[in-house]
Amino acid sequence: MRKLDLSDYDNLRYSWKLTDKRYEEIKEIVVSIFEKYTVNCVPVNGFELATKMGIIVIPYSAHKLKTQVLLRKRSDDGFCIQKQDGSWHIFYNDDQDYGRINNTILHEIGHIVLDHSEDSDLAENEVKFFAKYALVPPVLVLKLHLKSAEEIPDVFDVSYEAAIYAWEYYQKWLGRNTDYTAYEIRLLNLFEKSLVGGGAN
Repeated sequence: MRKLDLSDYDNLRYSWKLTDKRYEEIKEIVVSIFEKYTVNCVPVNGFELATKMGIIVIPYSAHKLKTQVLLRKRSDDGFCIQKQDGSWHIFYNDDQDYGRINNTILHEIGHIVLDHSEDSDLAENEVKFFAKYALVPPVLVLKLHLKSAEEIPDVFDVSYEAAIYAWEYYQKWLGRNTDYTAYEIRLLNLFEKSLVGGGAN
């Protein structure tokens, strides 16, 4: 995956909004990751994906209380680091509810996959979108015939707040008036058995 390239963004001096081109690139990356690691059913499990990618996932509670305090000071949700041997570790706050933890794991996988070398508003916007798209792809919402944001948490195992954002994004996606993209067709093919079963297996 390529490194962050500031030339990909419009009006960087005034906004950290990603360009349409970059959104499309991230969606393509999510689908490619799903294909590579055989992620093919909902809800998407960040722990399973991390394991398949060889990423070590460690809860804060695995550490002594003093260390847990330091970990929470760094992030109330979680963070990732690369060790000297090249291995990636994700540390996460296991006091949170599952939906938030799963989002955190995918958020951190996004940092790794998108090759972010430093913290920035731009990098955060990229991984927030990466996690949102990975958790609730709009084309799957359509194929599962969901009728409201209230149905999303039960199917995709996300928080209600995340479901509201996903539903808003889904509504925008519906209004684009275009055929499925190549990566959406690949995603539908990948999740075909899960969709026939009506969601989680």
